Amino acid sequence: MNQPSLLGRRVLLRPLRRDDFNQWRSVREDNLDWLTKWEPSRSPNAPDVYGDITAFSLRCQARDREWQAGIGYGFGLFVNGLFIGEINLSSIQRGPFQSCYVGYWVDQRHAGNGYVPESLVLLARYAFEVLILHRIQISIVPRNKASRRVVEKLGIREEGTAQRYLEINGVWEDHVRYAMTSEEWYERREELLDAWI
Repeated sequence: MNQPSLLGRRVLLRPLRRDDFNQWRSVREDNLDWLTKWEPSRSPNAPDVYGDITAFSLRCQARDREWQAGIGYGFGLFVNGLFIGEINLSSIQRGPFQSCYVGYWVDQRHAGNGYVPESLVLLARYAFEVLILHRIQISIVPRNKASRRVVEKLGIREEGTAQRYLEINGVWEDHVRYAMTSEEWYERREELLDAWI
C-alpha cells in the first residue's frame, strides 16, 4: 500500500525514514522527562532505538510492514520541515469492529500550539475517508492534562475510565477513553476541517 503524506494547514504527517534518525533522537533525548512518564516501560530485551540508527531503521521497517498489512499507520509530525512528534493509528481491527487506537506525542517546546489537534483531524479524515474505519479511540492517563486538552479542543466524546488499562512507566494506569465514530466524523466533518485544516 502506498504510504501517503497528509498535509494540513501547518503540519505535514509522513512515515518516518532512516534519515529522520538524528532529528528524532534529538527530540526524544530533549524530551525524556516530558515523555517517559506517559509511555510504557521499555522491555529490557528491546533494541535501543534511541541510541542506535540500525535499531531505529528496524523500527521504521516494522512500521512499513504494519502499513503493508493494514494493521497500523505511523506518521512523523513535521512543521516547516522540523520533526516535532508522532501520531499513529494502531491495532486496526477489521470485521465487525472496524476500529483502531490513536496515540500521539509532541516535543514539549511545541506543545500548546495546536499542532496535535490539527494532526488528529488529518488522521481522523484518513481513518474514516480512506481506510473506511468505523471508530477511533484515544486513551489518556487522567492526569495527563496536555493530552486531554487535545481531545477537548476537538470536542471528541469521552466514554469513561478504564481501570488499570495500560502499563505506563512501570505502573498499571487508569485511562480515560475518548472515541469518535464515522457517523460523528461525517456529522462534524466540515466544522473540524474549517477550524483546523
